[in-house]
Amino acid sequence: MENLSHHPTILTSSQGVKESPQASQRLRVPFAAAMLLLLLNFSLPVQGREQKKKADYGMGFSSEISAPQDVVVQAVEAVVNDGVIQGSKEYNKDKFVEKAFPATFSSLFAEYKGPGKVFYKVREQVLAPVNFKESNDQGTLAVRYIIDGKGPQQTVLRIDAVFVEDFRHTVHPSDGSVESAEYREVQDRVDTLELEKKQATDDARHRQEELARKSLERKNAQEQANAVARAQGSANTPEQQVENLRRQVERVIKAPGGQLKSAPFHSATNLKTLDPGSEVVILIATPYWYGVETEDGQHGWINHAQLEPLP
Repeated sequence: MENLSHHPTILTSSQGVKESPQASQRLRVPFAAAMLLLLLNFSLPVQGREQKKKADYGMGFSSEISAPQDVVVQAVEAVVNDGVIQGSKEYNKDKFVEKAFPATFSSLFAEYKGPGKVFYKVREQVLAPVNFKESNDQGTLAVRYIIDGKGPQQTVLRIDAVFVEDFRHTVHPSDGSVESAEYREVQDRVDTLELEKKQATDDARHRQEELARKSLERKNAQEQANAVARAQGSANTPEQQVENLRRQVERVIKAPGGQLKSAPFHSATNLKTLDPGSEVVILIATPYWYGVETEDGQHGWINHAQLEPLP
């Protein structure tokens, strides 16, 4: 009978059958290969993400702004002349790149021959600004702004940024941080300009309304003076003259009553609720409001629609 204790792959013991060292070694080899393949499979998505991230460099930034082209141009001119480049820095303590200046052209970009207006902002001798791919050494950082109006209230703004070394002339594209930060600065200035424009329009409208109110007051005053003169000329007695004059300047509150306001606006504070039939004396007349005095001597404003002539 064959002696099992000398078999090349099997060992015997009182605890049963066990694998020999040679068999264990053969099992470990395919296991290591499988683990290597597994690690490679996990590494592929990471490499893909790195390649995708690198592909984002140099893409620039483009967006449509809801504003006229002249307003966007004014905002970009202010940003180009502000002396800083947002979204990058030279040292950790910095918030942005300083000492930038406006330019009419930059050789760091190819000549632009498309539609719209072009502006440049440049900083020379900047030391390895952040957010540019593999930037190192000293060079020039340039930002280009292209403004193209698409309609009365639509303007497309494109921003590109690049850093080029002085010595090796290596081009380092931006990861988009500078473009995004500079766009926010432009948008903030557009919002401010639009707000100032709206405020100026409102002020002009208020001035026109005030002039119209004063003109109407003068007209009403003249009409009242003419009415008084006519009443005085036609009245037979002093009592009749007083009654005619009273009818010219007094009114009665309509049902269900009216609100005496602190100013000639619907949103003004209510000073008092006037009961139906209460009489008021007109002191000032405007297109929609009367400045009046109540029977108890209080002054305020009431809308024409809440009044009617004396019975």
